[in-house]
Order: sequence, then C-alpha cells, then structure tokens
Amino acid sequence: MPHASAAPQPDPRPHTVVLLQYAGIGDLIWHIPYFKAVAAQSREGRITLVAQPSTLARQFLGEEPWIEHIIDHDHRPRRTEKRKGKHAGLAGMWRMAQELRAGRFDRIVLFSGRPSRGLIAALSGIPQRLGFGYNRLQRLFLNQPPYIEHYRGPSLQFYPEASAFAVAHGFCAEALVPRIEPPAAWVERLTARLAHLPRPLYAFAIGSSETYKQWGAKNYADLATRLSREGAGVLLLGGPGERQLTRDILSLIPPPEAGNVLEVTDVPALGSAAALSVVDICVGNDTGMVNVAAAVERPTYVIIGPRPTLDHDPLMHMVKAAKLSDISVDRVFGLLQDARPKQS
Repeated sequence: MPHASAAPQPDPRPHTVVLLQYAGIGDLIWHIPYFKAVAAQSREGRITLVAQPSTLARQFLGEEPWIEHIIDHDHRPRRTEKRKGKHAGLAGMWRMAQELRAGRFDRIVLFSGRPSRGLIAALSGIPQRLGFGYNRLQRLFLNQPPYIEHYRGPSLQFYPEASAFAVAHGFCAEALVPRIEPPAAWVERLTARLAHLPRPLYAFAIGSSETYKQWGAKNYADLATRLSREGAGVLLLGGPGERQLTRDILSLIPPPEAGNVLEVTDVPALGSAAALSVVDICVGNDTGMVNVAAAVERPTYVIIGPRPTLDHDPLMHMVKAAKLSDISVDRVFGLLQDARPKQS
C-alpha cells in the first residue's frame, strides 16, 4: 500500500501585527519596504497592519499579497471631521488593545517610540512586543530588544528611525529605499489620458496637509506658464480637496499656455501614483504625493522651505530657504530646466 503523505508542518514564523504611529501618506510610503521585510519573517509571509485612515493604507496596500488584514487606527481624525476618534484617549487605547487581542497574534512590531503605543501592545497581551524603545517609559511595555536611539539629525526623523529599527532587529541588512509599482490597469488608463500633453511632462503635486506647506496658486500658475512656453506639458495633480486650487491655478494661466496644462483630481491614490509614473519630473509641496513620485522612480523637487529635509531617496531634491515665500518661480524653473530630460 502507498505511504500516506505527511501532514504539512505549521509555519513556525510568528503571526505578526505591525503598527504605524504616523498619520500621513508620506509616512506610509517611507515604511512600506520595512513592512514587507517584517512580512517576509512572519507567518505565511504576511502581516496585519494597523494604520490611521489618513495614510490611505487600504488604497495603497489592500491588495498586496503580503498583507493579511488592515485595521484602522481611528486615533486622531482630521480636524475637519469634528469628532473624537474611536481609539482616542485611554478608553480608545483599551478598545484598540482588545481588537488586537482578538487577532491572537504572536508578535507586535511597533514603528513607534511612544509609550502610548507600547501600552496598547501590553494591554493586548501579545507575547512578543517590539518597538523603538528610545523612551524609557515605552521600554516598560516592550520585551524584545534591541532598542534604538532617538534620531537627532537634520532630516525628518521618521525614516531614519524606521531604518535603524528594522536593521537592529534583522528585518533587513541596510536602509531600504521606498519603491511602489502602481497597478498596470491604472498606468494604462493614465497613459492614455495624458497622451496629448507635450513632453517633457511635469507633475505639480499641489496638495498640502497644512497651509504653511503651500507654495501657492500664483507660483504654480507662473511656473506652469513658463514651462508651457518652453513647449512642456504640466499635470496639476491632487485630490478632490484640491479642485478649487486647480481652478485658481488654471484661471491665472494665459489661454495659449493653458492648452498644455491638465488637471487630474478625480482618481484614487493608486491612480495618482500611476499618473506620476507616466510623467518625467515631479515638483510639489511637502506632501504625500511627492514621496509617491519618488517611489515610482521619478525625479522629484520638493518645495520645502525651512523644514527638516527628506533624505531617504536620491531621487528627491529639497528646495530650501529661510522662508517658503523666499523660494521664487525663477529658482524652481531653473532647477527644472537643468533636470530636463534629454530628447533622443
């Protein structure tokens, strides 16, 4: 008689949930390669991700094969929502912990140095608890060193700390540059939609989460006008919240030059990523979409002013000044002309 086949052995890797502390799209993009690295060392090569809805994690990662599930961390709703988050305050932390407890995870990986996230992990009863641990109070709730030092350099701290943490725990051997690949269907759709625009084609990431990050309609209109006069095309890229801003910009562009300018504010996040993959160069405010542009491997110029720089990707170029208003259209136009793709 034939031998019965051996029963498949259970995956010895830990059932893992990952929590992202930060709330922006750019924050999500910076962490994606590290989430994937954690997934590669987790049960079935997948993780559950806890992220705030404002990161758009469901749109960017919901279909990824290494994602088991996404849990919304309703910790801090946008001010415009005028409501208290389900997971805000001590009661909300308890509710979040109970949701995690129900998942029966073996390990929680906190991309965070905050004691509050450590407390959530401890309340969840998850056996293995990893976090940055540069705050001694957070270490009270963690049990899987090593811990990292708080980043104090000139760049924005989130990516350097995530990199140090992932390397310290052996999820990767070195810092990883974020890269994403938009769905082919969206790329095909946006390629067709933008096909009539001349080249080189510049994307303006005009959105901003805060008014102090906004370069302004007049500057973008003047820049679009000058690029169009040079025979280039311009894409005004934003979400529904930027529709009025695109109208303001378009109203300031003379009719002859406006023919080379197109707005796209009606596609989801992956559609915007696809649009960025089609253009030649991106320029924009310090917003999530400039990080997406670099992640789809487009040279990107960030009008950042006096703020901490984004130094995680060699494709990202910081346009700095003592004040955002000191950054002139002449200066940005010159940078874009220097970076203009060579025509074959």
